[in-house]
Amino acid sequence: MPATSLYARRRITNALAMGLGTAATVLGLFFLVWILWLTLLRGIGALRGSLFTRITAYGPDGGLANAIAGSLMMDLIALAICTPICVMAGMWLAEYARLTRLGTVIRFLNDILLSAPSIVLGLFVYMIIVLPMSDLTDGAVSFSGLAGGVALALIGLPVIVRTTDEMLQLVPATLREAALSLGVPQWKLTVQLLLRAASSGIVTGVLLALARLAGETAPLLFTAFGNNFMTAHPLDKMASVPVAIYQYTNDPDPALHAIAWAGALLITLFVLALSLLTRLFLSRKKANHG
Repeated sequence: MPATSLYARRRITNALAMGLGTAATVLGLFFLVWILWLTLLRGIGALRGSLFTRITAYGPDGGLANAIAGSLMMDLIALAICTPICVMAGMWLAEYARLTRLGTVIRFLNDILLSAPSIVLGLFVYMIIVLPMSDLTDGAVSFSGLAGGVALALIGLPVIVRTTDEMLQLVPATLREAALSLGVPQWKLTVQLLLRAASSGIVTGVLLALARLAGETAPLLFTAFGNNFMTAHPLDKMASVPVAIYQYTNDPDPALHAIAWAGALLITLFVLALSLLTRLFLSRKKANHG
């Protein structure tokens, strides 16, 4: 009798947990589909050729050419800064500080940075780069695309570090043991063998970081600020798609709202393309190893 009661209680508990989990999943998918559908519905009607050829200086008759170019440039600056640093940091954590107390502390701090609000990182870069480069005697603040790239690099840094660390730890220990038994130095083992074995996961982390950087707005308001004209100089104020969306949604003109929806759709499609590219890259890697 007690066994029957315990079995019934476990079945009820399991059914309740499954029901709550399913309800939470359905609720999340509902809002996700709602957001995507609304973005597609509002944005696709505003997509036109001038969106990619005209700059924001033309207002309602303009486009997002300078914002798209600025976003791509700052994302590339961010990846150029953080990718080599993060890969080397992940290598050190996985191979030289795996079980040390220092490695544990650094992983903990990296997780804190991963969850830090992006606006805080933007303010940090504003204090260490933007203000020191400014001539405050005449009130001029030196916002720049370089500062925006540094802020985005700080946002992408913990993502790539954690991914590199975890991917290298997933490499079988037998590979390390076989290489070390043949007299291969630790640095050569890490660079030539382990990095190659974990390359698909590391590239995935870089693409995920890029997908996150593509939609950041708050740090760019304090660093790159924005620019209604096309510029390729990293020390000039630089436009970006998220900041253009933010500015256009605060304007009462419905034509600017339409351009903002088109920009939101472009970012969504860009992130979707990165996700598909990541899955394609991983599937090819698995097929080659298979």
